[in-house]
Parts: sequence; structure tokens; C-alpha cells
Amino acid sequence: MPASGVSLTPEEYIRQCFTLAPLPFRPDISLYRPTPQSGLIGWLAPQGRADDPPYWAYAWAGGAVLALYLQDHPEIVAGKTVLDFGAGSGLVGIATARAGATKIWAIEPDPNARAAMVLNAEANGITIASWTEPNLPDVDIILAGDVFYDTSVTRHTLPILAAAAEKTKILVGDPFRRDLPLDHLYLLAKYNVPDMGGGAPVRAGVFALRPGNIGNAP
Repeated sequence: MPASGVSLTPEEYIRQCFTLAPLPFRPDISLYRPTPQSGLIGWLAPQGRADDPPYWAYAWAGGAVLALYLQDHPEIVAGKTVLDFGAGSGLVGIATARAGATKIWAIEPDPNARAAMVLNAEANGITIASWTEPNLPDVDIILAGDVFYDTSVTRHTLPILAAAAEKTKILVGDPFRRDLPLDHLYLLAKYNVPDMGGGAPVRAGVFALRPGNIGNAP
């Protein structure tokens, strides 16, 4: 990483210090990803985020399983408007575009992730629009990968998505993490996928989120 790397903007840092390469499990999609020489933790440390999971820097298992499911079932999103909820790197939104979606919105609060999402979308010739309004957009389907990765996030996220599920189909991708609210989900498919873009494959599922009572959320 350049000596001045810690002062780079997210866009500059990703362009200069990450490598753009196809994903092994979806070679039609390329993402900017760090290498051991990227100095990711050193760049995050001045932001006070050295210990935060850099979910935007990798293809995590929940997004990976949704990307594979959309490759096998493009009819789910073809010709539809889609929201990528918790977009991270933008992998799910890109896979959605590859499957023929007509409009893709993304909700992603992290500025580092938004920068990665925009750069990854551009690298794949895709347009993903950030949604910044307080309410969710009116779309045909919502996709949510890796949005139940700890108890506090699940407590915040589940009521939002459960309410949206009253009128909108919601698919969730997750590698059966501890805080996954299985009582609110129907399993649709399972795949073995790499987590964080590498290493031994892990079992991950695609789930439909059902509407209704959320009183037994973790």
C-alpha cells in the first residue's frame, strides 16, 4: 500500500490497493478485493474500525449463495425492480442485474461499502442506485445477504424486513449463522460457497422470509 494510503478516500484506496478479479464461483462477476499487501486493517484503523468486519471488501457467504441462486433462477428477478438490502460490496445487486432486473436499488449505510459497491458495479457495467430515504422503496423483491450476523443487528433488521414481507417477497442469504432467525424463514435452497471469497466452502442457504409475528426474534 502507498505510504500515504491511510489518507486515501475509500474510492482511491480501493482502486489503488485492491485487485479487480473474477469471482471463482461466479466468473462472470468481478469484484475489487484486498490482497495481503493491501493494508486493509491499517487503512481502517484511523477510522476506529480496525476490529469491524470489512464485509464490503469480500464476497461473504450470504451474498455468494444469493448470487448462485439467481444464476440458477433468473426468473425470480428478471424484468423486476429489486432492493439489495445491506448491499456491502454490491455482489447481490450485480448478480441481480445479470439475471435481468430492470431497476436495482441498494441500501447500505457504510460509506466504505457504498464506495466499493459503486466501483464494483461500474467494473461490471452495472448501475446500482443508492436508496437514502427512511422508508424502503416500492420494489418487486428484496434481497438480503448476510444481514443477521449478530444479535444486535438481527434485532434491528428483522422487524424492518418482516414488516416489508407483508407485501413484498424477501429472500435472505446466510451461512446458517448463530443469530439467523430460522423461525421466520423457509429454506429454499442450499449451496456450498466460499465465505469471505476464499477458504474451505461453507454450507449456506437461501431463505424466504415470512411476514407475521416477530416476538421470538433473538
